This record gives sequence, C-alpha cells and structure tokens, in this order.
Amino acid sequence: MNLTKAIEQLFKKYLPSPFTIAVLLTFLTLILALVFTENTSETSHLFYILSLWETGIWNNALLVFAYQMMLILVLGHVLVLSRPMEVLILKLTRFVTNSANAAVLVALPTMLVSFFNWGLGLIFGAILARKVGEYAQKHGIAINYPLIGACGYVGLMVWHGGISGSAPLKVAEEGHLSALMSSVISSEMVAQLPASISTAETIFSLQNLVLFAGVVLAITALAYRLGKRTRATTIKLKPYKFETFQEQRLIGAEQLDGSKIFAWIFAAIILGAFAVQYFLAIQKLSITPNMLNFFMLGLAILLHGNFKSFLRAVETAIGDTAGILIQFPLYFGIMGVMSGSGMINTISESFVAIASPITLPIFSFFSAAIVNVFVPSGGGQWAVQGPIVVESAIKLGVPLPKAVMALAYGDQITNMLQPFWALPLLGITKLKAKEILPYTLLFMIVGIVISVIGLLIF
Repeated sequence: MNLTKAIEQLFKKYLPSPFTIAVLLTFLTLILALVFTENTSETSHLFYILSLWETGIWNNALLVFAYQMMLILVLGHVLVLSRPMEVLILKLTRFVTNSANAAVLVALPTMLVSFFNWGLGLIFGAILARKVGEYAQKHGIAINYPLIGACGYVGLMVWHGGISGSAPLKVAEEGHLSALMSSVISSEMVAQLPASISTAETIFSLQNLVLFAGVVLAITALAYRLGKRTRATTIKLKPYKFETFQEQRLIGAEQLDGSKIFAWIFAAIILGAFAVQYFLAIQKLSITPNMLNFFMLGLAILLHGNFKSFLRAVETAIGDTAGILIQFPLYFGIMGVMSGSGMINTISESFVAIASPITLPIFSFFSAAIVNVFVPSGGGQWAVQGPIVVESAIKLGVPLPKAVMALAYGDQITNMLQPFWALPLLGITKLKAKEILPYTLLFMIVGIVISVIGLLIF
C-alpha cells in the first residue's frame, strides 16, 4: 500500500496534465534539435526547426490518423450506451456470488471486449464494475470493490494488440509506412519497405493471439486468486443510471429521427456496403482504421435503433476525444522536428549500437512502456516513436511486424500505472486511483513477464 501511495503522490506532484506534458516535450524536442543537429537550410537554424515543427503539426496524413482514432473511441463508447449492451451488463451481474467470481466476471469480458475496441472496452469495463458493486451491495454479497474496479480497467493492457490497436492498424494501410519514413530514411530504403503490413501478420498472427490468450488466462486467474485472498470492502453506491432514450411523441420531420425502420435501413446499407467493399480484406484478416470505423458506425446505429438515441450517445461520448483532438497535433509537430532534423536517425543508431536482432524487440517494448507514461496515447506514441522502431528494425533485420507489436505491447502495459485513461473508470465507479493501483500494478507485472517471454520465444 505504501508503494501505491508513493506512486500516486509521484504522479500528482511531478506529472502535470497530458497536454502540458506534450508542450514540455515540444520544448525539449526543439531545444535538442537546435543543440544537436546541423542546419541544412539557407535560413537560420531556429527558423528551420520551427518550420519543421509547424509542418509536422499540419501533416495531412497524420491529421486523418487523429480523426480515425477519435472515431474509434467515440463509436466504441456509443456502442456501450446502446440498449443491448445495457442488457448484457445487467445479465452478467446476476452471476455474482462472491469477490472471486465477481473479479472474473469483470476482468474476462472486459479484456475480450477491449480486444475488439479499446473505447468500447474502457467504458464497458467501468460500467460493468460499477453495476457489479451495486448488485453486491443490494444483495449483501461481500466483495472487494477496488479489486473489481481494477478488473474493469484491465482491457487497457491488451487493447493495442487488438483490432483497434493504433500501430498495427496504421501499418495495414496502403502506403502508410512509406509516408511515415519518407523524411527519415533514404529513398532507396523507402522503396524496400512493404506497401503495408497486414493485420494477419500483427493482430491475427500466431504470436499475438498466443500472447493475448496467455495474458487473458493469467490475469483472469490472478483476479480470481486476489478475490479469494483479499478482504471485502464497504460499498456505498447510488444506482448508476444508463442514458435512457425514452420514446416521445415526435411531430413532422422529427419522426425520422425516432424511426426504427429508417435507422435499420441505413444501418443495413452501411453493413452491406462494408461486406461488399471489404469481403476480400476480411478473408485475408487485413483490417484498417477505416474498415473498423465503418463497421462500428453501422453496428452502433443498428443497436441504438434510431438516430435520436444514436446522436444523444454521440454527444455523451464526444468529450472523450478532447485529448486526442488537442494533443495529437503537438505529437505530430514533435515527429516533424525529429524526422526533418535527423534526430530519429541519431536515436535509431544508438538503438542499433546496443541492441541485437534478439534484444531489439525487448528494448522497443521497455522504451515504449516508459514513453507511454509521458505520452499516454497509442496513436500519439506511434507518431513519435514509430519511425525510430521501424528504422532500427530495418537496420538490424528484425521483422517489421514483430517490431510494431513490441511497441504496441510496451505502450499498453503501463496503462496499469498511468492514471490518465483510468479517469473515466474512476468517475463511473467512484473509486480513487490509490484504491485500484495495488491490483493494477500486479496485473502489469504479470503482463510484462508474459510479453517479454513471448517476444523472446517468437
């Protein structure tokens, strides 16, 4: 408990908001570029570095990437607010009989849902944990509620290896790698890059599926064990109310907003177009951000049953994207400076000097885990760290899919330490960070061990 209290105080004392950290990282990058890189332009070095920064901020391809990540988060949250998901969550709570099986009932579904979509898993786990706590309180079942809250957060330690993972989804896009590396490596090396890396080689690879299964089984077993060994806690919760979209009498054109038939027809068109457009890609297990968002859009409208319900859910979920909207351009500016000034080459050469084809994935994993503490966004981290990992992998002959997934594993694992993405869960469950940290730290340690072993074996 003393350790978790110290960690919580450390974050509060020395880590400001993620936006402020992004600004500080921007200053640090600008200073390092001015001091350690040469001026290759006809203007002053300061003006040249600032121009690289400004160009990076408004990089069109990366801005599209930011919008894709925002949609993944919003549509995942919107799905949770649908009536079928509410029914599923309430049915799961009825199986709670003690702290051990309650921990399993929250941890296992949360990880499985998060593998599909991290935004969906984040809110699903939070609401499920809250409803389990309410059910236990109502029926006099003794449970350790902070443990249950921690179990509702474990989806964030498997998400980046899942179907909504930023890095594996982006490299699956045609031409993304070439665009990412064009200002970093020579044109000859760019020409040797694959047009894309299919998710069949990353998310749906044997390595990733085995690692995911290992983490799921180990975390589920640990959650059960902790439920058996830890003491029950006092629960004082008011009933959490789902967003209710009660049917009202609609007049005139408003009837279209509340029409189930109209919404279902449109959802069917979207899902039908998805099936036709991406039939071959689905067969090959090659998924891109656009594919995932297109499918979730159709599914969300279908599950909500009318546009009025869907749009109210969007209004509720849109606040989640504030961090992505305002922070991602700063990360893109950092990448612009690092790539344009040659800093990425210097850093990757340092990696190559101390690593080998066997140890580079391990270095990438731990460096990504550390960077995630300061850049708590998989998409932002890929923009900043991705080029370094890719160039290092090329120079050492490490398969690019393995290098990409090593970064993904490192990024996701320290979510159990970084409290940024836990804020929605803490708000819903009414828990404090110091209450769930003892358990999320244990989950993180187990995840690190499994990830490192997996990267060494495969």
